[in-house]
Amino acid sequence: MSFVELSLICVVALLGPALAAKRSWHLPLVLGELLAGVGFGVSFLGWVDAGNETLSFLADIGFALMMFVAGTHVPMRDSTIRSAAGKGAVRAAVAAVLAGALGVSVALGFGSANGPLYAVLMASSSAALVLPVVDSLRLKGPSVLELTAQVAIADVAAIVALPLAIDPANAGPKALGALAVAACAVLLWAVLRHFERDGSRQRLHDVSEERKFALELRIQLSILFALAGLAVAAHVSIMLAGFAFGLAVSAVGEPRRLARQLFALNDGFLGPVFFVWLGASIDLRQLAGHPQMILLGLLLGVGAVAAHAANRLTGLPLPFAAASAAQLGVPVAAATIGRGVGVLAPGEDPALLLGALITIGVTTAAAAWAARRAVGDLRPPDRPSEGASPAQP
Repeated sequence: MSFVELSLICVVALLGPALAAKRSWHLPLVLGELLAGVGFGVSFLGWVDAGNETLSFLADIGFALMMFVAGTHVPMRDSTIRSAAGKGAVRAAVAAVLAGALGVSVALGFGSANGPLYAVLMASSSAALVLPVVDSLRLKGPSVLELTAQVAIADVAAIVALPLAIDPANAGPKALGALAVAACAVLLWAVLRHFERDGSRQRLHDVSEERKFALELRIQLSILFALAGLAVAAHVSIMLAGFAFGLAVSAVGEPRRLARQLFALNDGFLGPVFFVWLGASIDLRQLAGHPQMILLGLLLGVGAVAAHAANRLTGLPLPFAAASAAQLGVPVAAATIGRGVGVLAPGEDPALLLGALITIGVTTAAAAWAARRAVGDLRPPDRPSEGASPAQP
């Protein structure tokens, strides 16, 4: 990978801000970046090589950092998070039950043995997509908090369930790996809370600000990458590492100066690289040789939306219920693992990705609908002062 190729990726990623610039459209920032990846990737122009190892590694860094930032945005110190987590778990379970029935029905209709896989896909949600969309449209309020909890729970559950559905032989070790990552995140929370309470974190912050060392950013990135390395070694998603560490930092309190630094690094470079890479990795041309798989992809996408939209009956506003259907990392992992173990029929892997694209389109439309209708409490983001401040309450 050359600097020219990296420059191209950064330029085409500007389609995200270009589409999101018109406020009346209420389009999320990531939509343009995904579309740029699809257009310049293997599906059409082929100018962005998603298989390049350097680009893939940069995308992984962006994915881990994006999920870390998403985790820090969850108000873990807010007493209402407990209620939101309970409602989110119930709604994730409702979607999972309906997805199970729909997945088995679709598999029977196609004479496939992949009913469990289809069920996991339909039940999954993508925190990597939904949370940045919600954040970019400034959607806030109790329903947004409940949506965040539901999406996070569904995403983690799908990551754990996917190996059981598609590769049962390796499900046990991956479950243990997920537990190891979670346990490390809890340990990190305990250590960070200790340093916060005895004043060590504040003293480090003061020295870093005075000497311009950016020590907090360096330390947080070192821990994040170590957790991501553990996740890779344990063959679990780095999404879990990033999000769990973000929750730990949020539970202790994140300094605003650090939040601004992470925002610049994630939203200015690594996040757009990840979404362009993701779009570029989707090969829609394979569907041309297998027309029946187009129908499969449509059914998977529509089924996922239907399973999640049913949570309107549990009190979640319909735009948020539909938005929770977004799929991203789980279908990509399913297609990759499925090809590797030989359980997918010809053309079935792009069908999984087509279903994911449908859910992304619905999520984009639903979030824009929510923004236009002012569902929840729409507020401009906080504008902290330039100086460092103590951890947020």
